[in-house]
Amino acid sequence: MKIRPITPSIGAEISDVHLGEASRNPERFAAIRAALLQHKVLFFRGQDIERAEHVAFARCFGELEDHPVVGSDPEHPGLVRIYRSDNKHSYENTYHCDGLWRQSPAMGAVLRCIECPEIGGDTIWVNMVQAHDELPEEIKQKISKLRAKASIEHSFGAVMPMEARLKLGQDNPPVEHPVVRTHPETGEKVLYVGSFTTHFVNYSTPENVRHGIDKTPGAALLLNYLLSRATIPEYQVRWSWQPGDVVVWDNRSTQHYALNDYWPSPRKMERAGIVGDVPY
Repeated sequence: MKIRPITPSIGAEISDVHLGEASRNPERFAAIRAALLQHKVLFFRGQDIERAEHVAFARCFGELEDHPVVGSDPEHPGLVRIYRSDNKHSYENTYHCDGLWRQSPAMGAVLRCIECPEIGGDTIWVNMVQAHDELPEEIKQKISKLRAKASIEHSFGAVMPMEARLKLGQDNPPVEHPVVRTHPETGEKVLYVGSFTTHFVNYSTPENVRHGIDKTPGAALLLNYLLSRATIPEYQVRWSWQPGDVVVWDNRSTQHYALNDYWPSPRKMERAGIVGDVPY
């Protein structure tokens, strides 16, 4: 198995490995998992695997999760079909980590390309550890104890009729997470706000708010600044897909953005999301 880093910050391409075989070989899988913790996103070209092998490999990381809006393949629970062939609308072209609106957001995901356009449809991943590490010290101090709400209703729910949107929100109420989480395996500090984040919940203290303008727009300006960290190119890796590609990412330390620049060309991806833990 060969490992080739793609950028100084994030991402490595793995070759000379078959993920179906890796799912049955604990030593091989352990090497892949170690590489994931180091590089945060792993890219595999030309994987000739079926859905069952895709799911088996993803389950080596943990149990898989369903999605309340997109749904799963009926024969392979936890395998979400992301087919963009007949609708220009996309949910994925924002910087986000999957399931931030859950109490326990995804640990990671294994995404397989079934069909993609010849040009376009790339995906960007961002190193959110570096996005935190390189913040000014005064900002690190300011956000170290902050917590923020995240919600699915204002994103997936926005295109639904009101009744369906309200039900989505009732079934998946907003959750609260630390603005800076600790990676449970590496101990790294991670900037943990994304497009599902709606607002800080403990910002309005006497130290932060002396006048109304400190609260609104003061808190919103700080949140927008933190959200913008994901757009810094030095923290990113960009991948141009080919059919048969498989990408694995650590959802606890990264965000991603799927470019929506290819419609009406088809783009068919299948994703196995892995259940995560409660951030701290």
